[in-house]
Amino acid sequence: MPYPEIRPRRLRRNAAVRRLVSETRLDPAELVVPMFVKEGLTEPRAIASLPGVLQHSRDSLRKAAVEAVQAGVGGIMLFGVPATRDETGSGGVDPAGVLNTAIRDVVAEVGDSTVVMSDLCLDEFTSHGHCGLLTPDGGVDNDATLAAYADIAVAQAAAGVHVVGPSGMMDGQVGVVRKALDAAGHRDVSVLAYAVKYASAFYGPFRDAVESALEGDRRTYQQDPANLRESLREVELDVAEGADMVMVKPALPYLDVVSAVRAAVNVPVAAYQVSGEYAMVEAAAANGWIDRERVMLETLTSIGRAGAQIILTYWAVEAAQLLRERY
Repeated sequence: MPYPEIRPRRLRRNAAVRRLVSETRLDPAELVVPMFVKEGLTEPRAIASLPGVLQHSRDSLRKAAVEAVQAGVGGIMLFGVPATRDETGSGGVDPAGVLNTAIRDVVAEVGDSTVVMSDLCLDEFTSHGHCGLLTPDGGVDNDATLAAYADIAVAQAAAGVHVVGPSGMMDGQVGVVRKALDAAGHRDVSVLAYAVKYASAFYGPFRDAVESALEGDRRTYQQDPANLRESLREVELDVAEGADMVMVKPALPYLDVVSAVRAAVNVPVAAYQVSGEYAMVEAAAANGWIDRERVMLETLTSIGRAGAQIILTYWAVEAAQLLRERY
């Protein structure tokens, strides 16, 4: 066997060299932590299918927001869990509703120390659990839903949010939200478009977290997991409608999509490491089958390597703390 003249292993000889030549380096500022606040709670409540994740009370949410800022995370994505729901999801527009109140609380607590984001959708607030208003025959009415999204966007902006995240996958949602924000004088509020959101089986624990009332599925508006070219079309439309950032959801099963989106657009690309991805790792780690911290950081690195510069993950605070210790 000829003697190797080229030895790539030289660049792996020790931790210092490996760190020096690392091609993908996670930064706490790239991580966004999703947080849930439940109306009426006086103490935070554990979510069984999301170990380590809580439904917050107003007080515990403020404390968690401060902890996230201290860890150096780039943002907080807020989700509300109302005490009551109705057919039209009116709680999403109500200034005193759980999510709009949470926005005001967090902004008052942390100001501009991190980016405060909010989920802009109806599913958390509707009694039927769909992301839009229903027609008499039970279908989701795209255009009626757009009008509701416009109202929710303005309500969230009035509460002080920095970024709204329209996530319902309605056609035209980004353009309608952008126009509504501008018309109401909220031109500085950014839009993080859930441009690519698949009808995935990985959302189960999240639906526990928001106590979803959904029966059936969302396949008439969320995307077919088999499709990539359709995703690029969705992204192109959202950017044309004024999206400031675009997101792919879920992340790990769709790294090829993240990469393709990154190559296709010149706006920041986000990816959401969803509840099922998180829960699988936590369950395997609890059984002693994997090294939890290494797998956590490996999965996040893979998402960054694929092209996402913003990563929504339930590990954001812990991962940020680990990264700061290491670097």
